[in-house]
Amino acid sequence: MKLNERSLAFYATCDSPADNAGFLYKRGERHTAYHRRWFVLKGNMLFYFEERDSREPVGVIVLEGCNVELCDSAENFAFAIRFGGSKSRTYVLAAESQAAMESWVKSLSRASFDYMRLVVRELEKQLQEMSRGLAGGCGGSQEPPGPWKPKPSGLEQSRERLPALPAILPKENGCAVWNNALGADRPPDTSGCGGHDEEGNPRPPPLPPRMSREVARLRQDWQQRRRGPQP
Repeated sequence: MKLNERSLAFYATCDSPADNAGFLYKRGERHTAYHRRWFVLKGNMLFYFEERDSREPVGVIVLEGCNVELCDSAENFAFAIRFGGSKSRTYVLAAESQAAMESWVKSLSRASFDYMRLVVRELEKQLQEMSRGLAGGCGGSQEPPGPWKPKPSGLEQSRERLPALPAILPKENGCAVWNNALGADRPPDTSGCGGHDEEGNPRPPPLPPRMSREVARLRQDWQQRRRGPQP
């Protein structure tokens, strides 16, 4: 197909990188003779020029809906660009070497948008399979693993299971007075306030019976752990 559009001519000769370029032998449409032309592949458009330094291309082949395949020809290293349809033209080209032919066949086969769609679909499929594999390997969780944390010891785990104690406990010489906090050695005061002990220190208000029993049990377990196993 002959070119008259200035936009295509500019695109063919601009400084944008080409996917492939080189000399190929092109068989004529009416005559079977081959003519040496300079070919430039950009995207899905294959431009061909009479000479390498030509300012405008002679023609362009739009590589959509075509197949690139090897063919039998009088020229060595020949291949054909075939389009669907009985009246569609077949372009027969020949390279100058086996390596050049393989390079052109590969680049031309991958130039169409149909091929790009297949590549994108295949990549999307692989990405989904990788995502499912990562999710299955992490027990169904897609969150990235967090930083390593040391496993708490048995004493720390037991502390985590203890209920919250009153915020303020009276102390003697820096140690909590368990008898005053628990009220285990004296009956609970029913007056509604803690009052004072024998030394005049303020006594906290009594705990409810249920909480007092729970705290007493925890205190007993704590004292047994401190003593260790009996011989």
